[in-house]
Amino acid sequence: EVQLVESGGGLVQPGGSLRLSCATSGFTFDDYSIGWFRQAPGKEREGVSCISRSDGSTYYSDAVKGRFTISSDNAKNTVSLQMNSLKPEDTANYYCAIVPKTSDLGCVQGHYYGMDYWGEGTLVTVSS
Repeated sequence: EVQLVESGGGLVQPGGSLRLSCATSGFTFDDYSIGWFRQAPGKEREGVSCISRSDGSTYYSDAVKGRFTISSDNAKNTVSLQMNSLKPEDTANYYCAIVPKTSDLGCVQGHYYGMDYWGEGTLVTVSS
């Protein structure tokens, strides 16, 4: 059974940092590309970052480029998202999701549709 479990969310002041983790199990880690997505209240889910297993490339949305960093720990089957210089507009539920690396074009373009499995999400609130 595929499982994706996000952690690390919480309340942080503007300008602060958080590190989200996505612990995975139930599939061959190297065969799937993994993305982070977020959804704010009343807004559509959007792609934040993706790491491609097909060519090792990474994607960042324009909104987070230069502030967020995605990384993968292959020994622990975990993908993390380091978030720095957080802004109130980063407030959202953050989800990790996976898609076979042979079909990861959507992930590396920031599209949420087409992802095969999703975690339950972790809430990030940026507020003073």
